[in-house]
Amino acid sequence: MIKSKVVSFEMNSQDPDKAAAFYSNVFGWTIGEPKWGYSEAVTNGGDGINGGIVHGPSDYPHGIRLHLEVDSIDNALKEAVQNGAQIVREKMEFEEFYLAYIVDPVGVGIGLIENK
Repeated sequence: MIKSKVVSFEMNSQDPDKAAAFYSNVFGWTIGEPKWGYSEAVTNGGDGINGGIVHGPSDYPHGIRLHLEVDSIDNALKEAVQNGAQIVREKMEFEEFYLAYIVDPVGVGIGLIENK
């Protein structure tokens, strides 16, 4: 079993500017400037689970994915696949972390994060 914790979320939208305005105006989220097409979303003044809003890719055009922090993406991907998940995006490298996307056996999208 892989240990994990929810560390962020990713909202996918075909109109991320409209989504950002909605969550900012209605719920008071602070929305950052886009970086890699991803705008950071700070909830409850930073006293909550933060995430981001992004233009949804063709394989996940809209919806919310939780991001789970794991010690090893490689081990988590192996265990997830053995238990019925599908890999949507293989391990990708960013400045401070690695990221991969899976879909669980019932169709829920999940991001896996391994900090460097």
